[in-house]
Amino acid sequence: MTSRREFLTRVATGSAALALGGGATSAAAQQRGAMHDSSIVRDTTNLFAMDQSAAKAVRFPPKPNAKPLLTNAERDELEHKIRCQCGCTLDVFTCRTTDFSCQVSPAMHADVLALVQGGYSAQEIIDGFVSTYGERVLMAPKKSGFNLLAWFTPGVAVIVAGTLIAVWLRRWKNEPAPVAAANMFSTVDATPDELARLDAAVRGDDRE
Repeated sequence: MTSRREFLTRVATGSAALALGGGATSAAAQQRGAMHDSSIVRDTTNLFAMDQSAAKAVRFPPKPNAKPLLTNAERDELEHKIRCQCGCTLDVFTCRTTDFSCQVSPAMHADVLALVQGGYSAQEIIDGFVSTYGERVLMAPKKSGFNLLAWFTPGVAVIVAGTLIAVWLRRWKNEPAPVAAANMFSTVDATPDELARLDAAVRGDDRE
């Protein structure tokens, strides 16, 4: 026979165990949720495969008594002409001001700042980046050599095609009309009587 005190003691002990178990379960669930949420953040922080090691140093010693030749606005305009090399296809200014996960555009921006402070002009800075990265660093290729051919080839092709079409239409318009059937008979080697009989046969007037 279980006494009332023993029964109440067992109930209190069981309730405490359930409370502790529930708290541990809740903590574990929260921990699993946090781990799940963090994994989602890690998976979605970078939507593109960026090459964060693509930055190369573009540094030249400052010129004697160097003074910046570019204003901040001119420097930003210059960065619009330089392509970020992380693989995003954006220019340096746009990439560094919109994609804060990129490490390449800030490094390229730092090189631009150093060159501006070193007294280099916009063209000299562009030439420095081209000498380091190649012409792929330019948002628009230079209009010279094969690049010039690439610029003008589409326009030349359109002009040539248009000229050929115009010549063909002119010739087609000026072609003589088909020779009438009556005129065709004049080239047939036959006597007038034979031609008359042939014409009557065509008309269905031949009674013979």
